[in-house]
Amino acid sequence: MKSRILVAVVGIPALLYVVLAAPPFAMLVALHLLAGIGAMELQRCVSGVKESGMVALSVITAVFTVEWYYDRPAHAPMLFLLEALVFFGYAIFKGGKVKFNQIMAGLFGSIAIGWSFASFLRLEASGIHRAYLLLPFILSFACDTFAFFAGITLGKHKLAPKVSPKKTIEGSAGGLLGNVLCGLLFVWVMDRFFGGSAIGYGPMALLALLCGVVAQVGDLSFSLIKREFGIKDYGHLFLAHGGVLDRFDSVLFVAPVLEIIFSFL
Repeated sequence: MKSRILVAVVGIPALLYVVLAAPPFAMLVALHLLAGIGAMELQRCVSGVKESGMVALSVITAVFTVEWYYDRPAHAPMLFLLEALVFFGYAIFKGGKVKFNQIMAGLFGSIAIGWSFASFLRLEASGIHRAYLLLPFILSFACDTFAFFAGITLGKHKLAPKVSPKKTIEGSAGGLLGNVLCGLLFVWVMDRFFGGSAIGYGPMALLALLCGVVAQVGDLSFSLIKREFGIKDYGHLFLAHGGVLDRFDSVLFVAPVLEIIFSFL
């Protein structure tokens, strides 16, 4: 718990500064770092630390994907083709030493993780208030935090015991409720201090519920991968919170969903 509090004390002000006050270039750098580290963690989970070639390719392509999806989203198919050629070409060069699951980890780490983090850049470019860039974090971290405490105090029935044994149905419900409360609080803050919210209280409650479900799917998805490869955490960048994929697993699913929904608003 002390480690979690320490990460929150340092991480929350840093997140608020980068999203709300820092120059756009700072956000671009931060997203490049997160995508690269996330891709590295996934490849190390699947391939092991010794496969430095695949790890390096995963990092490079993930960082490149963030920039590509920001500047050239219409040419995404070309990016898919180039990265598939890179990973399969490297596997052929290694003469069969690189396995198919390693190639898929590289492609997922570069394309999916890079694309998800680039959602923040595309949201900013759409012209919405920068405060809305906090929503993917709020509607992910709130769900995780409320689910954690609800599970500890009320949890009795397992949610997905073969994937994440500690998660409970009661915790899941607490996470959804916490998401709604934090979403409504966000609308109130926008109305009170930022000249009005683009989303009303009713739609925000529904949006928070949807993102709560998506966040939990994201959390369980990356837990599924960890359990398959027998690791506890993807890394230790955030101390007890683990690595980038441990802390931002839900964000990676929620951010693109919010981007799609905001595109209709």
